[in-house]
Amino acid sequence: MVVEQIFSQEVIDQLEFWLAKYPADQRQSAVIPGLHVLQNAHGGFLTTSLMDSLAAYIGMPKIAVYEVATFYGMYDLSPVGKHKLNVCDNISCMLNGAGEIIEHISKRLNIKPGETTKDGRITLKTVECQGACCGAPMLEVDEVFYEKLTTVAVDKIIDNLES
Repeated sequence: MVVEQIFSQEVIDQLEFWLAKYPADQRQSAVIPGLHVLQNAHGGFLTTSLMDSLAAYIGMPKIAVYEVATFYGMYDLSPVGKHKLNVCDNISCMLNGAGEIIEHISKRLNIKPGETTKDGRITLKTVECQGACCGAPMLEVDEVFYEKLTTVAVDKIIDNLES
């Protein structure tokens, strides 16, 4: 099967972990964690080939996998940096300084939202609500959430990212 050529045994084990959480006739329920597994295992982004293989593996139409992957901002369909900085730009965060944070990161890294540094180290994205309105503005860095940000705090976060 093509899936075994694309998926490592570790990926298959992780997919099976998630599939075991759902009834056999509802394997498609594992599409969201399955996409996370694949994205994390393949350089931080999803290819059409990976999504096609996931569709075959869990038994759902390819288009349904594409719909999920393109609907949610947490999935990337093109190469990204080693580190992803996702700044919330929804209303609470914007009212509390997210615009300033985005501008600061853009100037510091010499990239705009949606771009990656020339060395491939960091990708900056703006994202919809991350559910941290009480801690606005917020930033997600490699799946870790930081709240009540200042430009000084953002600089410390970026300085502490591994190369």
